[in-house]
Amino acid sequence: LLLAARGWGRLGAMARYGTEQRGRPNSPDYRLYFKNADGKYISPFHDIPLFAASKEDKEIPAKRAKTSGSEVLCNMIVEVPRWTNAKMEIATEEPLNPIKQDIKKGKLRYVANIFPHKGYIWNYGALPQTWEDPNHTDNITGCCGDNDPIDVCEIGSKVRSCGEIVQVKVLGVLALVDEGETDWKIIAISVDDPEAHKIHDIGDVKKHKPGYLEATVDWFRLYKVPDDKPENHFAFNGEFKDKDFAVEIIKSTHEHWKALLHKKADGGTINCTNVLVSGSPFCCSEEDAQSIVQSVRIF
Repeated sequence: LLLAARGWGRLGAMARYGTEQRGRPNSPDYRLYFKNADGKYISPFHDIPLFAASKEDKEIPAKRAKTSGSEVLCNMIVEVPRWTNAKMEIATEEPLNPIKQDIKKGKLRYVANIFPHKGYIWNYGALPQTWEDPNHTDNITGCCGDNDPIDVCEIGSKVRSCGEIVQVKVLGVLALVDEGETDWKIIAISVDDPEAHKIHDIGDVKKHKPGYLEATVDWFRLYKVPDDKPENHFAFNGEFKDKDFAVEIIKSTHEHWKALLHKKADGGTINCTNVLVSGSPFCCSEEDAQSIVQSVRIF
């Protein structure tokens, strides 16, 4: 079995996690499973802490957000590296929630290049231990959640790898309304980015990365148009909300996730199998987790 070597030697968040590929890349069979530092299979959706706490490995879910001054630091699961087109995503309906490529109408899904951009214009991914509840109507947007973990656009200069775990600073949020569902987009920057020391809130992005936020709105507005779908819309007329607003949204989706993992919310087809969430009725043994991965055929 192929272990992604990048997962074990890197300093920071990724050093605590590894990935294992099953199946061929760019095929419907491809899956990227996750392991912790002990080499045990885990769910990136449920077992990686949301907040980058100093004792996060022993405290799942983390009780408090780690702050650096006024910063709020979270773990981000990278699904789509910047400049790539394959729509990679956490498989929320599969046991242990590996990353796979999305399929629409029987075909692997790729996003079109939206002129003048190539693929995704940020490292795109999700915050673990969050869930946008489709049965909950957001009192801000008036729309229900999209049934996924909350999305993150990481705006640092480095191109990340699919499956990488990155500690990020929360900067702000954009409220996309996608086909009638609330689809929050958190704007964040990796803590190890060369510019992270001077970017602390959404206003700093406007100052130090001029045009990036405008390009982000244009990208989300237009990216489905090449697939013969209408333009997307936004709450707040496409205005980005600040860090404090974003943190409250993150905390809310974290509470919805907690309810999901303890059978206090109806997750429908969401697979809640986990290894580390204390008290969750969906918690399985390390042996069961290993059996889940080994049952997946390698083509």
